[in-house]
Amino acid sequence: MFIRSLQAGVAGVVLLFASLAGAQSAVDWPTHAVKIIVPFQAGAATDLISRQFGQALAKEYGQPFIIENRPGAAAMIGSDAASRAPGDGYTLLMTGPASMVTNRFLYKKLSYDPDAFEKVSLVAFTPNILLSSPSLPFKTLAEMVEYAKANPGKLTYASFGTGTTSHLAGEMLKLLAKIDIVHVPYKGASEAIPALLGGQVSMYFDTIMTGLPFVKNGKLRALGVSNSKRSEMAPEIPTIAEQGYPGFDIAPWYGIVATKGTPPEVVVKLNASIERLLKDPAFREKLVHTGAEALFANPVDFAAMVKTEIPRTEKLVQQSGVILQ
Repeated sequence: MFIRSLQAGVAGVVLLFASLAGAQSAVDWPTHAVKIIVPFQAGAATDLISRQFGQALAKEYGQPFIIENRPGAAAMIGSDAASRAPGDGYTLLMTGPASMVTNRFLYKKLSYDPDAFEKVSLVAFTPNILLSSPSLPFKTLAEMVEYAKANPGKLTYASFGTGTTSHLAGEMLKLLAKIDIVHVPYKGASEAIPALLGGQVSMYFDTIMTGLPFVKNGKLRALGVSNSKRSEMAPEIPTIAEQGYPGFDIAPWYGIVATKGTPPEVVVKLNASIERLLKDPAFREKLVHTGAEALFANPVDFAAMVKTEIPRTEKLVQQSGVILQ
């Protein structure tokens, strides 16, 4: 009995020291380089935003935050790579609607579990605007809706890809305004903007960064911002929500997640660092130069936001008629 008690006591001491060592290790994080996987190509918005955070966090912690681009398959390649990494806090994923929400409803099977990641923080969003050609017989959103109702199926809208927030913003507008407009997917602004300027499509939900210059030079009209609040980059453009469609709020967002099993202490520590960064006016200004605006959330609120997005996105994807791949 004494030997068993002694063995149990020794085991307990071992577990206690292991627990303390683990906690100490988490508090000391990071002690070496941290990888941020970006599931899109270099130069994309997600990449530019990730590099801003990587540089700032490296300066704060005195350790490299290395950006690793793993593009392809609607962000699934990078998301899968991040999901397979050890849960030690040294592999992060800059994620967004595709990885966390939309891919569930575009593909029959995912190679990763979007719910398995540890949510760290929302970090930014990219405002979108609905653009139209000045040659069309409407100048406002209300006039466009009236024209669309009188001419069902005549108006088209471009997006930067099937299943993207650009596409689903059009589906949301169709649903709320009860209009029939036709989706035409492109691979990005480099294709969609020329198509809009050339009259191949009627409208386009574009990021404000690439679309705004064409509005300012008079080549295109801005009918509304797709976010719930007006953009800091163009506060004169009204939101779609305030023009009679309350609840209209859809645009690309960006968040940092960690591999399952990452110590809670690391998540809390990193979240606090991100909050400090997003309160810094100089850092916020750097984000604006990438076409993004600050959007902070703690892990609980981040998870709640994703949970809210799931049924809404499922409804919009089903409405669009997209066939699962």
